Amino acid sequence: QVHVEESGGGLVQSGGSLTLVCTVSGTIEMKYDMAWFRQAPGEGRELVATSNLHGNIVSKDSVKGRFTIFRDDAENENTVYLQMSSLKPEDTALYTCGATCGLEAYECWGKGTLVIVSS
Repeated sequence: QVHVEESGGGLVQSGGSLTLVCTVSGTIEMKYDMAWFRQAPGEGRELVATSNLHGNIVSKDSVKGRFTIFRDDAENENTVYLQMSSLKPEDTALYTCGATCGLEAYECWGKGTLVIVSS
């Protein structure tokens, strides 16, 4: 069984910063592929960044240069951070973390953490 938990969301002014944290725990000791997604009000879920054997990659064009995904392997290889800076109102969304726990990529989800950026 795999448990995914996010934290770090909140209300921030435009131009501000937040760091989201995702921790995965499971009955099998392994390093999980993990990713951050977000879903804005009225929109579909979109991929923001991934952390897997290919590295730590921010894939969403609108946040490149402002968001960074990383792990602290020395502390906990199954904790992934999403460092967000120069936040904009359009970054407002529910940010959820996915982990690959079976045959499909990122099929285990947390409940998400809400980020609200005020103008």
